[in-house]
Amino acid sequence: LQDAGHFKQVINEMTDPWKDSEIDAVLSIESRGFIMAGAIAYNLNTAFIPLRKPDKLPAETYSISYTLEYGTTEMHIHKDALDGHTNLLIIDDLLATGGTMIAAIDLIKKFNNKKIVGAGFMINLPELKGEQKLKNLGIETHYLMDF
Repeated sequence: LQDAGHFKQVINEMTDPWKDSEIDAVLSIESRGFIMAGAIAYNLNTAFIPLRKPDKLPAETYSISYTLEYGTTEMHIHKDALDGHTNLLIIDDLLATGGTMIAAIDLIKKFNNKKIVGAGFMINLPELKGEQKLKNLGIETHYLMDF
């Protein structure tokens, strides 16, 4: 992103699809997704909740293990992070195979009565079919560009 004005334009473009969706919280996957998700949460006037790597959160967490192309890892969320939040938006920088986003969705399933309104990305890599996997799960996706 070239400058603050360009960053603001990108964030507005990433926020627009969700403006009328009554989002309660924007969740984001560590760490590049945090850059956009905090600003999107600000634009939507809602909470920002991080989904973190192991040993990063101080209180009791739910976790899920998942496989990456180069190994396995875990994703964590505080057990009370979604208290008072029902309609959730997940933001990440890149949609490739969908594995990380599916892990985030599975992590959210550990909570009761939560609705994933959608998932937003800066970049979609359509050849890797992550978007189709999310659609098959009923997750609406928006992204700024295919690459």
